[in-house]
Amino acid sequence: MRATSVIIADDHEIIREGLRNMLQRLQGAGFDTEFTVVGEATNGIETVTLVKQHKPHILLLDITMPLASGEEVLLDIRRWSPDTKIIVFTAVTSPRVLAGLVDAGVEGIFAKGGATDELATALPVILRGGRHIAKDIMALMDTGPDPLAVLTPRERQILTMIIHGKTNPEMAQQLSISPKTVDKHRTSLMAKLDLHSVSELIAWAAREGLIASQQP
Repeated sequence: MRATSVIIADDHEIIREGLRNMLQRLQGAGFDTEFTVVGEATNGIETVTLVKQHKPHILLLDITMPLASGEEVLLDIRRWSPDTKIIVFTAVTSPRVLAGLVDAGVEGIFAKGGATDELATALPVILRGGRHIAKDIMALMDTGPDPLAVLTPRERQILTMIIHGKTNPEMAQQLSISPKTVDKHRTSLMAKLDLHSVSELIAWAAREGLIASQQP
């Protein structure tokens, strides 16, 4: 039986436990591979550190963790362990972000909460050097254009600042515009995105992969 080392990177214990159980079920379903979890990470920095240390065969990765963006993690992993197969499990539904993962060359993309049957079929292919994008992920990528395309460059700046907790006066000072102008841009971007409160905006930004998930 071939030994396959795995690192699980997700900031929620319940997800990591679920992935461990999934590997055990797959191994018990006739796989000729023995999966060994050699490390677990709860943020982006831990993920890169563990991958550098163990250079695992497989990394099961959540791309929205604290302390480092998914893009930063992917770049570092490709640098330090180019042979590691990266399989992304994500709750992100943004076609833009998912397409970016495909362009980055990850070996697999699966939706959190999706059926494991598709992974069971795909894992041998991935381990042999193939690639698999789950059907539900493919469907999300076909749902429409980038929602940020409707925003002006200034509105995108304001959006980023709101996500990072900036107040209107702070944004006005940083952008060298009046608070009234900030409020105008803020009202416009909220209307374009059909959002009605900061809490809705933060939830939307998390789904779109614009911010990392927070520690529970």
